[in-house]
Amino acid sequence: MRHRIAVVGCGPAGLTFARVLHRHGHPVTVLERDPAPDARPLGGALDLHEGLGQLALDKAGLLAEFQALSRPEGQAMRILDMDGTVLRDWRPRPDDRANPEIDRGQLRDLLLGPLDVQWGRGVSEVVPGTRGGALVRFADGREETFDLVVGADGAWSRIRPAVSSATPHYTGVTYVETFLDDVDTRHPHLARLIGDGSVAVYGVNRALVAQRNSGGHVKVYAQFCAPPDWHANLGLDDAEAVRSRLLAMFDGWAAPVLDLLRHGTVFVHRPLYVLPVSHTWTHVPGVTLLGDAAHLMPPLGAGANLAMLEGAELAESVASGPADLDEAVQAFEEQMWVRAGRWAKITAAGLERLVSPDPAEALALFDQVQAS
Repeated sequence: MRHRIAVVGCGPAGLTFARVLHRHGHPVTVLERDPAPDARPLGGALDLHEGLGQLALDKAGLLAEFQALSRPEGQAMRILDMDGTVLRDWRPRPDDRANPEIDRGQLRDLLLGPLDVQWGRGVSEVVPGTRGGALVRFADGREETFDLVVGADGAWSRIRPAVSSATPHYTGVTYVETFLDDVDTRHPHLARLIGDGSVAVYGVNRALVAQRNSGGHVKVYAQFCAPPDWHANLGLDDAEAVRSRLLAMFDGWAAPVLDLLRHGTVFVHRPLYVLPVSHTWTHVPGVTLLGDAAHLMPPLGAGANLAMLEGAELAESVASGPADLDEAVQAFEEQMWVRAGRWAKITAAGLERLVSPDPAEALALFDQVQAS
């Protein structure tokens, strides 16, 4: 029996789910509110872990293509003191494929492949338990029913209210993102500072992190503890004003480190929100969630990996699991909750150490993770 299945959201979770279903010959409707694949920036590179994101790509039959695109050298990590002293300079072995980096755009294009995405189909809500299945109401007023609607639509999911009343809460930590282009030619001193992977500098309740992407593109993140209204008297669209505020916030740090901010031209405000650590819900027939929609957690390398593996596992359960679709989904949810809850605790504790009153906590966390 072929079930009518829709996935809402064209991020790593939704596309992995759709791609694995496609591999099993099962049709799926992919709904995305963005009008086109390049409608907005996709964020920094992702490190895909062997037992998580890479396993998901293997289930989708895409692991070899990923390995050809990924950058194992991007695993390199350099940590500096605020005065520019190098505290750690870790580089992967040539054969290290534990967590290679890939640009989000490259990963999206890899997953899209033959999928037929309905771009510009914003969903306003899902109503479960209606005749014929779960009812999807679109922003343009149209409606459609499906046997299963999978919400993979991120932190502020429009699907989540169908199963849970939980809403994300602010962590007390804010990121402000900027970027550098053509860094090797235009800013060679910063290219050397960053190296092949990332560089991080930790201070009291704040940090600066730069991450190399492909093509000489670098993402820079100013991270700091702040109340949610820290920018009340600041125009976030005024790049010079934001730059001045950030430079004042990191005053006294080494000049090459501050150049990461001085050369940025656009600044994007990214306050960090999370869902409760052990977010679960009473199973609702016809609707489920994946990734950030299900378990939004700090961006410390786990979220996209978990989301992709969940997408692959749910797809396999639907395509080759029990004939009862609802039974397959419920079994998947219970498995997802256990693993996601464990990672949510790890990442919450990690964020407290990375943006901390004691910068030594960040260094100790790096040593702990690297040793393992």
